Amino acid sequence: MLSQIAYEWPEFATYYNWVFLAGAAGTTLALSALGVILGSVFGLLLAVARISDGRLLLPLRVLAFAFTEIFRRVPFLVTLMLAFFGFQIFFSDVPLFVVAAVTTTFIASAFLSEIIRGGLNSVHRNQWEAAEAMNFSQLQTIRHVILPQAWRVILPPAFGFFVMFIKDTALASQIGVVELTYAAKVLNNKGFSAALAFGVVLLIYFAISYPLARLGAALEIRLAPSRHHRP
Repeated sequence: MLSQIAYEWPEFATYYNWVFLAGAAGTTLALSALGVILGSVFGLLLAVARISDGRLLLPLRVLAFAFTEIFRRVPFLVTLMLAFFGFQIFFSDVPLFVVAAVTTTFIASAFLSEIIRGGLNSVHRNQWEAAEAMNFSQLQTIRHVILPQAWRVILPPAFGFFVMFIKDTALASQIGVVELTYAAKVLNNKGFSAALAFGVVLLIYFAISYPLARLGAALEIRLAPSRHHRP
């Protein structure tokens, strides 16, 4: 196998192949970034909706609960295929990248909402009661009192999800999005061995995800004392 890779390498390592792989890596990064950024925003909204009080907000809580549970339970590939065929029926001219971006945003929103909700609920109830005594609204309480304390609990597991999420975007290749896994299939179909094509893509995935994993581990160490400290 190694001799085969060494034999194919000069033909594989051409300018155009590297440009192709760089473009595919950019697509993977873009899908991951969109999912993480938009998913964080919508995940926060879903988490706030789920912990909201009041009878009038009950429908909103039910919708947030249903959205979170559905997209956390249904496999990523099934959601992606449903989104793909749904867009084909109603918006057939939408780019495949948009279909994948919408799907990844939905999935990320559902998972991140649970991480954020867990962080919000980790803040002692006394903090909520103190803010209520100061006549803060629930949104003011979350923004000014709870979130500044909860983010220390939220960040470490969120980074773990980010690393996993980069790998999950590989499923976008199933609908024809030219990301890293799709690029490996193309290069394999061009005659390069699977070990070489997918091995190079494996290294690129590692180069993307490893720094993020190390950053998450550093945050875990840095924030752990403050999470468990008791005066």
